[in-house]
Amino acid sequence: MYRIQTFNKISPVGLNRFDPELYTVGEDVADPQGILVRSAKLLDYSFPESLLAISRAGVGVNNIPLDRCSEAGIAVFNTPGANANAVKELVICAMLMGSRDIPGAMKWVREQAASGVEVSTVVEKGKAAFVGPELYKKTLGVIGLGAIGSLVANIALSLGMDVYGYDPYLSVDAALRLDRHIHVVKDINELYKRADYITIHIHYTAETAKMIGEKAIGAMKRGVRFINLARGEIVDDDAMLAALDTGKVAAYVTDFPNNHLLTAPHVIALPHLGASTPESEQNCAAMAVEELRDYLENGNIRNSVNLPAVSMERSGVMRLCIIHKNVPAMLANITTLLSRDGANVENLSNKSKGDYAYTMVDLGSKVDESVIADVRQLANVIRVRVLVW
Repeated sequence: MYRIQTFNKISPVGLNRFDPELYTVGEDVADPQGILVRSAKLLDYSFPESLLAISRAGVGVNNIPLDRCSEAGIAVFNTPGANANAVKELVICAMLMGSRDIPGAMKWVREQAASGVEVSTVVEKGKAAFVGPELYKKTLGVIGLGAIGSLVANIALSLGMDVYGYDPYLSVDAALRLDRHIHVVKDINELYKRADYITIHIHYTAETAKMIGEKAIGAMKRGVRFINLARGEIVDDDAMLAALDTGKVAAYVTDFPNNHLLTAPHVIALPHLGASTPESEQNCAAMAVEELRDYLENGNIRNSVNLPAVSMERSGVMRLCIIHKNVPAMLANITTLLSRDGANVENLSNKSKGDYAYTMVDLGSKVDESVIADVRQLANVIRVRVLVW
């Protein structure tokens, strides 16, 4: 039986994908081989030696200690694209709110009623404060054209917008998802100087921290409306507030509020609603469970943030799954040990990601435990799992 410990509430749509004859699942499961988590903080969590993988029902993994997991040979998965439609819809909402100051208009109406004024007598005069541009025939800049960004770019075309996209890491699959009318630029400044609205959909890393700062904002059109449903730290709050004061930025819509931002006008702050739909939570849970199952049962890695993507169809009678450092001669050392026992390698796959690599070897016959022990003792090998069909 595989043991899965859950943190947070995970949708039954996902949990029901665990075969009860193969899995024990719950919050109090001891010595788990897998963990399912949403936003619970695992940064200081003491991982048991039994733990093989963590699957995050969502995209961001800043609540998981990736370096510590990699060093221990624990695969960490996330669910890119599972919440993409929910975020896409909120981006459209954010553009409309930023254009017409819909939150401010709603607040104003309620304030009139609270003051004792008959609202119907003042709306015609009061609405002038909330006039704003239409989206139609305006230019949208999309930074990051992955699962979310590509959906946003495509739907913006259907709203009659001209769309510019920027993504230095654009994959072939992502490029194929884009409508041919989207202008993909190689220089982000080309996007900055054209866009009336900018929405950002990239990961938060050391390289992207405060990427939207004074220099970037200075390259944008005056009166631009900026939407950040990605991560708060990607935007330099001080630079954004200064730009709002001068009118360089007409509105800033963010899904990551803080007290500093909320003191300023023209900031529309949402309580991290990007993926907060029942459909998104169900999609993320189902995807997280499937990734965890495929890894535990087959050794396949899909959507790992700390290990490379490696998948193979089953062959032979035994599979070795080896997590090791990305250093020269590892494959030669592994296959030499296996050949010592006369094992026939029926299939082999090896991929690397940064400092780490993953090798799967399918064997035509079972090898002696002493050979597997020797593989485990190889320098730079972190973890070895054995699956028998």
